[in-house]
Amino acid sequence: MSVDSQTQKIIDELTVAYFMELETVMNYIANSVNLDGVRAEEIKKSLSADVAAELGHAQQLADRIKTIGGKIPGSLSFKPSQTTLQPPAASTDVTSVIKGVIEAEDKACAQYNKIIKLCDGIDYVTQDLCVTLLGDEEQHRREFRGFLMEYEKA
Repeated sequence: MSVDSQTQKIIDELTVAYFMELETVMNYIANSVNLDGVRAEEIKKSLSADVAAELGHAQQLADRIKTIGGKIPGSLSFKPSQTTLQPPAASTDVTSVIKGVIEAEDKACAQYNKIIKLCDGIDYVTQDLCVTLLGDEEQHRREFRGFLMEYEKA
């Protein structure tokens, strides 16, 4: 199935978002397991619970890519970029994980906003999907901003 150039741009940006979600899943799993300490428990629980949501986002993006004529790339096409969400050297450095989550959510929000604008007047279904995913990411970012306020007070 051949797609027009505007649809291909949308597919390309959806693919970026797809890989961002999968990378987030990897880093959330790593941090939810690696963090230590009493203060880390709430963060670990939140990250662990969010793995399913982020994986669900990736699945929805993959379905949409396929629906509009794209092909879902395999792992060899993946290029990691979440440097600030890598597990910290000190397993008790909860603050750096919280900041990494906020940065990853900022980038996800920016990516979804980019797709929403790209789809305007062209692909309302993809636009609607990305509006929904943007809302999820904004909520998660707000939760971690709250965690950061608590940690910076302590």
